[in-house]
Amino acid sequence: MSKTKVTLATLAIGATFAFAGPAFADKMKATLDGKSEVPPNSSAATGTADIDYDAASKKLSWKLTYSGLSGPATAAHFHGPAEPGKNAGVKVPITNTASGSDGSATLTDEQAADLAAGKYYVNVHTAANPGGEIRGQVMK
Repeated sequence: MSKTKVTLATLAIGATFAFAGPAFADKMKATLDGKSEVPPNSSAATGTADIDYDAASKKLSWKLTYSGLSGPATAAHFHGPAEPGKNAGVKVPITNTASGSDGSATLTDEQAADLAAGKYYVNVHTAANPGGEIRGQVMK
């Protein structure tokens, strides 16, 4: 094989590895409790949302776990844009509210910007706490 062919073959293999790698998602987390609700409540429940966000595809993926709620979760959502201590509307519904559930959604450009700016929070609602029993701000 000539030197030119070997060099071109080496470049082609290198380009395959350089461009065919997996997309890397940002890892984020929300730690949920009653004192983070607005207004705060005395719930002993706690939870976490482990979150992956792929900026290239705008895909938001999560796994929601919690324990100690006053009753079954009636709803769960990503809310925003809001800083800690402020309330905001629902932006992404979490359709499977069972503890240990996971899900995903594709964000709009505006939603992606608010998520990146730290202006999203996760809220889990119950019948006893219809405005939210536990809440946590999404953090990197």
